[in-house]
Order: sequence, then C-alpha cells, then structure tokens
Amino acid sequence: MMVESQPQPESPATAPGMAWYVLRVASNKEERVRESLERKVKIEGLEGRVGRILVPTVKERRMKGGQVRVTERKLYPGYVFVEMETQEDGSIFEDVWFTIKESSGVGDFIASAGKPICMAEHEVGAMLAACEKSEEAPGLSGLDLKKGEPVKITEGSFENFEGSIESVDERRGMVTVVLEVFGRSTPVEVEYWMVERT
Repeated sequence: MMVESQPQPESPATAPGMAWYVLRVASNKEERVRESLERKVKIEGLEGRVGRILVPTVKERRMKGGQVRVTERKLYPGYVFVEMETQEDGSIFEDVWFTIKESSGVGDFIASAGKPICMAEHEVGAMLAACEKSEEAPGLSGLDLKKGEPVKITEGSFENFEGSIESVDERRGMVTVVLEVFGRSTPVEVEYWMVERT
C-alpha cells in the first residue's frame, strides 16, 4: 500500500494509524531483506497493515582515475525501516510480526524490554528527509574543500605531506595543494579523495 501524498497535519511523516519501526538485518543484505519483505507482504495480503519499507541511501558522485561515478551509500547500514499499522495499545499485529520475523536476513526489531519500540516523529522526519534528499542530483562528495584550508595528502608520492589548498577544480575533481618540499613552496595537483583536513 502506498501512503497518500497528502500528509496528515498531526503526523506528516507517518500514515494515520501507523508507526515506524527499525529492524536489525544482516549486514550488506538490507536491499535483499527489503525486497523479500515487500514480496511477503503482498503474498500474505498485508498491504493494509504494512506501509513503506525503506533502506535510506544517499547518492554521491565520486571521482577516481579521472572518471566520475555515482554510488549509493547506505545511511544506516544493518537496518531496514518499516511503517506498520499498530493496535490500540501500540503493539504490532501478530500476523505482521510473524511475517517480518520469519523473513530471511531479519535479526530483530529495535526493542525495549522485549517489545518493539516505534521511532519518534522527529527521527522519522529526519530519515524521510534524508531519503528525499538522496533523490536530488548528487554533488561531488569530498569537494567541499576551500582555498587556504590545511590538509594532509593521504596517498601517492606525497603521502603524509601537509600543506594548504591553493585551488579546487570541481569539474576534474582535482585539488592543488601547496607543500613545503626541500624548503620551497611547491604546488602539487592531486585527486580530491587523496587529501584530508588536518
């Protein structure tokens, strides 16, 4: 069941009568678990009780070897977020509980005293905002470096040399760092991922 696009004023991030829960899952199996849960929910006819099932990711553009690649990075590795209908006492319906718990790769719900606890509304809002932001065109990760910033080169011929940023070429993903080499200021051009702030 897809949640209506018109949010309810009292609870904008969550469908009425539902709450968000967090599942611990096997590492690097988040997408597989999400797909499996979506299939099982359809097979069991639980679309009315289970809303969105999400693995929040962020898209990043990374440049290596002169080529830009778009990668997806999981914001919460090892977790899957599930929107579910709750009973009046706040507990999860038994059929939903068993469908989820018996899915391959699912560890357990984030719980307190053995009872799954739902996410606070501000946490849900932050998680959903991160999901929406990931749909935007990604920036080149790591190119928020500024002229004059002190940095250290982490790879290559000048590994462990420290200097300051002279210029940043976002189009090429290159950074010019001024290093002290043999007592002289020497500008060196390296790929952005080869530097870190000091």
